[in-house]
Order: sequence, then structure tokens, then C-alpha cells
Amino acid sequence: MRALSKGARAAVVVAGGALILAACGSSAGSGKSGGGGPSNGGVTTVAGAYGQLPPQKGTPKMGGTVSIAESPGAGPNWIFPVTPAANSSVYTAYQFQNYMWRPMWWGPKGDQPAIDLSQSIAKAPVFTNNNKTVTITLNPNWKWSDGKPVTSADAAFDIWLTKAAVKISPANYGNYTPGLYPDFITKISTPSPTKLILTLNKTYNQNFDFLNQLGLIVPLPSHAWAKTSANGAVMSQAKWSQLSNAEAIYKFLAAQSKDLSTYGSNPLWQTVDGPYKIKSFDPSNDGNTLVANENYSGPVKPHITTLQEVPFTSTEAEFNQLRSGNLDVGFVDFTDLKQVPTLKADGYNVWGYPDFGWSYVDYNFKDQTGHFAQIIGQLYIRQALAHLQDEQAVIQSPGAFDGAAGQAYGPVPAIPKSPFAPSNALTNPYPFSISSAKSLLQSHGWKVVPNGTTTCQKAGSGSNECGAGIPAGTPLSWNLFYSNQPAVIQAQDQAWASNAKQVGITMSLVSKTFNYIISNYSDPSSPKNDNQWAMEDFGGFTNSLYPTTNEVFNSTGSFDEGGFSNPQVDKAITASVSSLSNSAVQHEAGLITSLQPGLFQPNADLIFAWKKSLSGPAASFEDASQYQYSPEYWYYTK
Repeated sequence: MRALSKGARAAVVVAGGALILAACGSSAGSGKSGGGGPSNGGVTTVAGAYGQLPPQKGTPKMGGTVSIAESPGAGPNWIFPVTPAANSSVYTAYQFQNYMWRPMWWGPKGDQPAIDLSQSIAKAPVFTNNNKTVTITLNPNWKWSDGKPVTSADAAFDIWLTKAAVKISPANYGNYTPGLYPDFITKISTPSPTKLILTLNKTYNQNFDFLNQLGLIVPLPSHAWAKTSANGAVMSQAKWSQLSNAEAIYKFLAAQSKDLSTYGSNPLWQTVDGPYKIKSFDPSNDGNTLVANENYSGPVKPHITTLQEVPFTSTEAEFNQLRSGNLDVGFVDFTDLKQVPTLKADGYNVWGYPDFGWSYVDYNFKDQTGHFAQIIGQLYIRQALAHLQDEQAVIQSPGAFDGAAGQAYGPVPAIPKSPFAPSNALTNPYPFSISSAKSLLQSHGWKVVPNGTTTCQKAGSGSNECGAGIPAGTPLSWNLFYSNQPAVIQAQDQAWASNAKQVGITMSLVSKTFNYIISNYSDPSSPKNDNQWAMEDFGGFTNSLYPTTNEVFNSTGSFDEGGFSNPQVDKAITASVSSLSNSAVQHEAGLITSLQPGLFQPNADLIFAWKKSLSGPAASFEDASQYQYSPEYWYYTK
């Protein structure tokens, strides 16, 4: 799972791996085309999409440079594909690493949460021995940029390096949940260059195995990277498959990855199997340039020879560059939707669709400041907070989504369509109601002072009392850190805080960059800061294709930012992981929706603009809505 920056969203794993941190929201609804909201100049006829995709056109020509906007404050900052939790974002994985190193299985398939085997290094895995043996067959024609084949040993090399990383520290791998990948692999066999056989420690749900865990495998060039120093000898497979040696290799590669200034000059990073390779990287702002891998062996060789990832300090600065024609591909923030007609007239296509994931305000269940941990530990408090969010008003507000979003109430959205959506994905269990929130607080012993300060009047753990550990006189007052980009995050949180004030709840809003929040306000990776934050809104997560939240709401999850722990949820997640029933993950998502471990927010359309002179198959632009880019399919027309 990877963190995304939502509205732009913050997420982490490709091709059916785990979750990814994202920066700002995906939306619920259905369909691929529609009016997109009032500022699009028409009535929305199909929920979920903004605008319409143009057809592929023109005769491709070779060459050219495409400039692509980076999300402000959330550029890539780690090149080695074994990525620590603090660096795990879609911007690092999907929009940087994946250009150079392809995951074993590629996804999404356009804008749909599915594996695209036609673009994958391996065929679908074959499960035998009650799902405890997994046989993976690689494409024999997939090559590294130096001409050597991508082999089963390279896939095994990645697994061993990941095992080494988490042995040193669980924080070294953002998708790590103890006991799961890579821990659950007890034997790794490579009987041939194209055959990888994995033995697992027990039976797992096949969908979970394939669409969530094994999708984390990213073959790495063992023939170039299996060493412990720049000039050291390359180890044999027999040596690097010993954990102690794998640890030494990992430490070397991780140290190299920390040196951002050498990304363009370090020969390590020039051995790739993706369509592009790094040429230069600016550590001061994360801007970078990539060039086409002339030996790319994927289904389509790149037409575009150079990619320039352009950093920005704000969405305003980024949009100004679109308006001036200086950007080829960029995003359109909700604050700029009214200018879309002008942008189109200036020569851009504009289209958006929801990401398969969720946006939310994360609660910190370990923050002892003002007894917040005890307060937020009460389900009725979380229910009251959910009642205070007016999703429909935020969605329609010109200051927020301006119609280009849909209601969402839990970790699995209604669109993109997934067979794993729970029944309560479309019905709000806690509809907006100031009176309902007030009633919940009063019935549990709080003296509600509208637009003042509500305090605990009846301390105790009885059904009509505030709850265990909450002293009499405790106020409902805490901080809420939110990502300063995009502006829609602030608009949502301000509206919510304003509603909360009507029942005497005070939320003190503080803005930070996306990277700052995910690096500093995470209970698992930054425990020293447990008492520094009560709530955070960095955006949300992009789901794996099998949307269990084992890395987020599991008590031991690596992305359990706020230390949420619930035995029922842990049990449901265990069933999603180990049960052979597809309905297990639906039950899990429905339970989490009802328990509200965070405030689930509207899911926004991820809206992109690209020059009309740039074309390609529709799917290569559709996947931008899932934070993925496929520039190897793009071309300028003759």
C-alpha cells in the first residue's frame, strides 16, 4: 500500500501490490465520461468522470521531450525499489521508479483496477499444494538495458533484499506487515531462468496472494547490484541468497539511494528493464530528467526520448505553467476548474477519473495530549465526527470539488468498479446531521456548548458517561495537521472544523507539506512524535487490486499511521488474508466503514491536462487517473 497525496492522493504499490500513500481523493460513481461539474460547462450525466477522453490520432513520430508536472511538495525521493515507509508514495513508485524498474505484474489496466498481463514480466502465477506453492513463469524475452535477460534469479534477488531490509528494521520497507510478504516465503527456488517457485508457510487467499502480496515483487538486476561496494565483486546467487550477505548488499544499495545528488551519475541506476533511465536529479527540489531506454523489451518501445519531471512549490505555480504552454502534462487542481474552457482553447485535453483508493483524516489513537487517545477511542465520538461532515456540500462547493467528486464512506470506493466492494460502499452510515452529533455527545455525558467549548460533565465508563480515562472537565479540543497542497484538503478540513464548532468541538488546523506529514506523523516510524499530533490529513491511500487494509488498519500494519487497533478488525483482516472466500475482504471493508478509524472523505477525480499535440492509446492516459503514467505509449504527431 502506498501513500498518495489526495486531490492529489498519497499511496504506495503497483500492479496489485499493497497499498500506496496518496495525496488527495478519488471519487465514487460510475462511468468514464460526463459533464464533470458546473465549471465544465454542462450537466454531469455520468458520475465519476470529468470530461471525455479524446480518441487516439495522427501518425506517430520518433523523438521529442515531454515535461510532466510533479505534485507540489511530493516529488520522488528514493530510487532503490526496496522503499522505506517514510519514502513510500505514488510519486516515488508509480511516477519515478516504475519508469526504470517494472514490477512483476503491471497494473492498472487503463483506469480499471486489474492486472494487464500483456505488459507484465510474468504470466499469472499458478497455485498448487492448497495455495502453499506458487509457480511463476517469466517472459524469456524481457531484457535489462545492458542486454542481459531478466531472470527468475532477479526476482529472487528482490525477495532476498526485502527480507534483509525488514530484518534490519521494519521501517525499511513501506509495504511490510510482520508475518506477510516477504516473511511468509519459506523457500525460493529458481529451477530455470524463467521459472520461480515459492513455498509459503501456510495457505493464503489466492486473490490476496496474487493481487496484494506477490505483486510487490520487482525484479532487480542481480548481475549488476549484488555487491557491497561500488568497486566490489558481484556475488553469485549462492552467496546473495544467504541472509547475512543480502543484508550487506541492502545496506550498500540503500546508502546509495540516500545520495540523491548522484542519481544521474551512479552507474548502479543505469541498469534498468523499464522504458526510461535516469539522466539527472536535482536533490534541492526532486526535479529530474529521464531518457529512453533504447533496449527496452516491453511491448512498445518509447517514441518520446526525454521525460522532464518538473517540480513546483504550489498548485498555482503549476497551473500557471500549463496556462503559458510550458508544460506538456500536468494536473488541474479544483481551484482551477473554472479555467478549464480556457485551457482547452489553449491547446490542452482535460480529463479525470477516480483513483481506486480512499481519502481520509487519520486519527492518532496514541496521542495522550488532552486525553485525545481516550476520547478518540470512543466509537460514539468517531460517529459524531462522521455526522459532522457534509460530504455533499463539500462535493458541490466551488471552493472544494466543484462537483468533480463522489461520496465515499470507507476504504473501498464504488468506482473504479471492483468485485470486492462492500454493500455499505454506497450508503452513508453516518449522514450529515449536527443534531445527531450533538445528541451523541449529550447522551454520553458531555456538556455541549455550541460555538464554545464542550467539556466532559459525567466522567466514567458507563453508557451515559464520557468514557474510561476521560476526566471531568476535559474539553473537546485538538490539532489537525493537513497537507498544504492541493487546496481542496484545506477546504474540506475547514468545512468540517466549522461544523464541529457548532457542537463545541475545536480543531486547530495547521498546514504542512505532504512529505513532512508522512515522514514525521506516523506512529510506527516516528514514535517520538506520538503526542505531537491528534489528526492528520495527508490525503489517503491507493488500494491494491485486492483491497484488504492489512497494512493500514491492522494493529501491526506498517501504514497504521495513528496506531488504530481493534480485535474485530484484526480478525476480519486475517480472514481476508487466509480465507478462501472472496467475501471476506468485503466484510472487512464494511466493518472498517462502520467503525470509522478515520474520517472518510469524498473521493476526488484526479484531473489531468495534456497538450493536444501529444497522443497515444486511450488506456495510456486513463491510467494517469490511477497515479500511473505510461509515456512509452505517447507520441507527438507528424
